[in-house]
Amino acid sequence: MEMTRFQQVQQRSQALRDNKLFEWFVVTIIILSAIVIGAKTYDIPQSILNIIVVLDFTITMIFLFEITIRFIAEPNKARFFHNSWNVFDTIIVVVSLIPVDDSEMALIGRLIRIFRVLRMVSIIPELRMLLNSLLRALPQLGYVCLLLFIIFYIYAAIGTTFFATINPVLWDDIAISMLTLFRVMTFEDWTDVMYETMEVYPFSWIFYLTFIFLTTFAFLNMVIGIVVNVLEDEHAKERAQQDEQDGKHTLEDVHNEIQQLKQLLQEQLSSTPPKP
Repeated sequence: MEMTRFQQVQQRSQALRDNKLFEWFVVTIIILSAIVIGAKTYDIPQSILNIIVVLDFTITMIFLFEITIRFIAEPNKARFFHNSWNVFDTIIVVVSLIPVDDSEMALIGRLIRIFRVLRMVSIIPELRMLLNSLLRALPQLGYVCLLLFIIFYIYAAIGTTFFATINPVLWDDIAISMLTLFRVMTFEDWTDVMYETMEVYPFSWIFYLTFIFLTTFAFLNMVIGIVVNVLEDEHAKERAQQDEQDGKHTLEDVHNEIQQLKQLLQEQLSSTPPKP
């Protein structure tokens, strides 16, 4: 049976969507879009501004063409919008088509155009994996942040108790002390803060060094460990899905087959009558 015209268009759209050159072309357009957005922040002549406006419209049309190709290439059109990245891309493109530059919604329109740079994440699979891993790690990172807040609170209370009379600007109350400790954690002239308190309390360096160790080093390593573990899980899932698509057996499939063989052997042994 000959393919219908729509099937031919869909097949060509799939080939274009999966083409690496087309993918990198879209990435180049996204980078050009970012450059155009940045150029608008400068005080430039009107002639160049007119060229930028034309470029911006052309970029929007290319984005519309690209999202249309992806929609046509999707075999199940209803599932196209089940992907949150497809929904995000569609909203960005549709809002970019609305002429809002000379209206009260101009600010929102400009903000939407800024978010077009995020389309880089939806186009490049590796960036999507990194962002998905980060989002999956957020629940675990929440407990780490809670632990960090507890450490901050304890040290801020200690700092206010001992150092408020030395420098009320930095240690007057617990909220100001927490901001000062954030400055210490980020190494922003933290030695000046330490030397000031050491003139009154010579051993106050212990306070700062233990705080830096518990927050900067330990906290950073915990965050990296959580994100790396989640990223490894994402890679393992992607490999399993790819193996399943390629028809390869995964370790889980082999394990299930072994269990089934063991069960069959046990059934056969139990059903075989003993020899006299």
